[in-house]
Amino acid sequence: MTPSGPGSTITAGASRAGVTDARIAAAEVLADLRAGALLDAAFDRRTGGLDARDRRWTQELVYGMLRCRSQLDALIGDRVRGGLVRLDPDLIDLLRLGAQQLFHMGSVPPYAAIAQTVELAKQRHGIGASKLANAVLRRLDRERGELKVETPADPITALALQFSHPRWLVARWVARWGADETAALLDANNRQAPLVIRPYGVVREQLEAMLEASGVEVGDSVLVRDSLMIGGGVGLRDLGAFQQGLFFVQDPAATLVTQYAAIPMNARVADLCAAPGGKAVELSRTAQFVIAADASAARLSRLRETIARLEIRNIYPVAADARAAAIAPVDAVLVDAPCTGTGTFRRHPDARWRLTPNDVAVLAAAQRSILHAAASHVAPGGLLVYSTCSLETEENDSQVETFLAGHPEFTLEPPPEGTVPAAVLDAGRLRVLPQRHGADGSFAARLRRSAS
Repeated sequence: MTPSGPGSTITAGASRAGVTDARIAAAEVLADLRAGALLDAAFDRRTGGLDARDRRWTQELVYGMLRCRSQLDALIGDRVRGGLVRLDPDLIDLLRLGAQQLFHMGSVPPYAAIAQTVELAKQRHGIGASKLANAVLRRLDRERGELKVETPADPITALALQFSHPRWLVARWVARWGADETAALLDANNRQAPLVIRPYGVVREQLEAMLEASGVEVGDSVLVRDSLMIGGGVGLRDLGAFQQGLFFVQDPAATLVTQYAAIPMNARVADLCAAPGGKAVELSRTAQFVIAADASAARLSRLRETIARLEIRNIYPVAADARAAAIAPVDAVLVDAPCTGTGTFRRHPDARWRLTPNDVAVLAAAQRSILHAAASHVAPGGLLVYSTCSLETEENDSQVETFLAGHPEFTLEPPPEGTVPAAVLDAGRLRVLPQRHGADGSFAARLRRSAS
């Protein structure tokens, strides 16, 4: 009998020693994460040789497992003598992948999920590991009708387990929003983010017609009227509209930052933490020019590709650290600061497991220095716009308040009325929250420099 479904079909060209290439890629992605790689980069590197169908299947497997990790660990750990702590981390990830296929991937028959995981464990860790994987997964399959994870007595620990988030993050959010709204945030983080695109050089209606003619399912985006949400499973690079440079991908939360900035027409703009470049592209629509600086020349390569595809003439990528950029004063400076990214967990499920409490303090210190340096590039009367994709107070409001206290020449200035929906404004600042607005999380503040 041959396993069926993407990622489980065993053919001469799609497997090595009986294990599908999709599952091998999934295991390698997780190994890369344990070594410190970011999920998107690791996924692109390890799945480059897969066809589009298997690539989508692998993404469903890996991203889905990371969103369910705590629940999977509880189920697996109860069936491993001595618990998961005694196992090799790579073997734990293989068991998680196997359990994810058993419980959350209906396209995979149980026998295929078990047999493939057992063989993969054998190849990577030997016969003993394969026997353990076989015993654990068969027991999980046999007991699936009566599986139950005991709910911890502590309500924060219970939320962390239910929604597979680190307890320290859940505790922070419960203290800020309460248990009910935190549960809504955790649930939002575990939902697959929609694919949202921005028209460029074409009006929304024209782009919508082109996509629908290509068989693409198109819908309205939240919060941003002229963005489009498109159905999953679309190969973007194969679309004629993509190849013609008629759109780029951007979540509404990021688009709202540039709309909130309300930078005047024909302004000279510097985007000091620009990569991968979506906000620079958005700003280029009305700017005289945009200097797109980033400390990583490698990350700027994505922006260069977008500039070439969209045929943008007024963005100038520069490899430079925002804290020491040789840029003359301009009319507007955007600082989209490096941050914990807690507002983008639905897109980056690995981030919740990578972050530590210390990261918040370390990144906040870097943000302070970047914001201080950026002030010197703002011409008199100009704008400094600070933004993050974080939900954390230390990275957002506290940064703005500390900056204003040390820079009396700047004042907080709300955007013109109607610039962005009133629902995402909070005391003149932009605040987009996944649990309230259905988009990624983002924060921004407009800081006006005095004219003298």
